[in-house]
Amino acid sequence: MNTIAQQLQLVHDRIAGAAARCGRPAADVGLLAVSKTKPAADVAAAYAAGQRQFGENYVQEAVDKIKALRTTCPDIRWHLIGPLQSNKSRLVAEHFDWVHTVDRLKIAQRLSDQRPVHMRPLNICLQVNVSGEASKSGLAPAEVAALAERVDVLPGLCLRGLMTIPEATDDPEILRSQLLELKQLFDRMAEKYPRLDTLSMGMSNDLELAVACGSTLVRVGTAIFGSRNP
Repeated sequence: MNTIAQQLQLVHDRIAGAAARCGRPAADVGLLAVSKTKPAADVAAAYAAGQRQFGENYVQEAVDKIKALRTTCPDIRWHLIGPLQSNKSRLVAEHFDWVHTVDRLKIAQRLSDQRPVHMRPLNICLQVNVSGEASKSGLAPAEVAALAERVDVLPGLCLRGLMTIPEATDDPEILRSQLLELKQLFDRMAEKYPRLDTLSMGMSNDLELAVACGSTLVRVGTAIFGSRNP
């Protein structure tokens, strides 16, 4: 069985290969290690191998890891990539560096108001539902510009980009069309907000396609840490 460090290297190799095939520098694509349901020891092992950005879905589980690793892994950047309920917004504002799943003004306002003044503004990605599935969270593409305008002026937040979870399909052309739709939206948004630099899309199974479609941050869990714990 490969170690977490070996698995990390394999993922970096996949990213580098995908970037090279479409003429992009590998450094243009960051890796977010998705550590949801995994113990703090696994995060520490990935940290020891050089990983610094970690994604979590569940707020309380993540906060427990953040506290456990604060001294030994002080420069981790923690990203919330799961849904956020209003009653957990203060915990997120006080402990995370990034939130990828903002799709409502109410949540954005709470995060801004609750961000401690001694901390840097919380980095925000707006979640976009490019597949249009009713079961998925996220803004319709046509709604993104209006929310971005409101989020951009909130003092406790820094609008950094867009995130999506495309349709779960084996058809690469459907995936490609949805990922390219978000890339085109991102490019239009970046003309108005020059600091937008993060296009969060792509996971273990489709990271190569996501890189080819312009992703700047892929979210990879299983390929690093193995199957998710129940």
